[in-house]
Amino acid sequence: MARKNLYAKADHLTRAAKEAGYPARSVFKLEEIDRRTRLLRHGQRVLDLGAAPGSWSLYAAKKIGPNGKLLAVDLAALNIALPPQAQFLQGDALLLASGVNDELARFAPYDVVLSDMAPNTTGNRVTDQSRSFDLFMRALSVAATLGAKGGAFVGKIFMSDDLPVARAELRKHYGVTRLIRPEGTRSVSTEIFAVGMEKVA
Repeated sequence: MARKNLYAKADHLTRAAKEAGYPARSVFKLEEIDRRTRLLRHGQRVLDLGAAPGSWSLYAAKKIGPNGKLLAVDLAALNIALPPQAQFLQGDALLLASGVNDELARFAPYDVVLSDMAPNTTGNRVTDQSRSFDLFMRALSVAATLGAKGGAFVGKIFMSDDLPVARAELRKHYGVTRLIRPEGTRSVSTEIFAVGMEKVA
């Protein structure tokens, strides 16, 4: 029997995002994180890992303005138009980063590295949590390699027994860390965002 998609039904945030010109409700999560941490500013260089369908890239591009630079990366195509200060690269961000790919390093060092990446869920809680932890740790590795000193990282991770390990690794690279579960997160979701500020090196 096929599993029911708990996220298929459009709620008021989905409709609000569409009305504001964003492809997905996830924009409100980044907006809240930005508001609470003062993450994004004019002129910054931003790397958006797992960018599709593009809401985070659009929001970040607007915040950094025409003097900023944003590189959005995803396996899937991005079916929206980005402003001139933003570019899209289709491919596996984590494989590209493993070789410090010239394309991924184009605007490095990045002031902000974003990762809203999530695994293709299987319905097995332990498996999904493990895959989410792996994605988070690999995204954090990208941020540690390509992030600017004093910069920031935001990464999604499913809550699990691995969370303390992820936070410990985050603290190795960032002077200020916090966990944020935005109000726009669906009640059935176990996702949370780990934020690192003031990158130490």
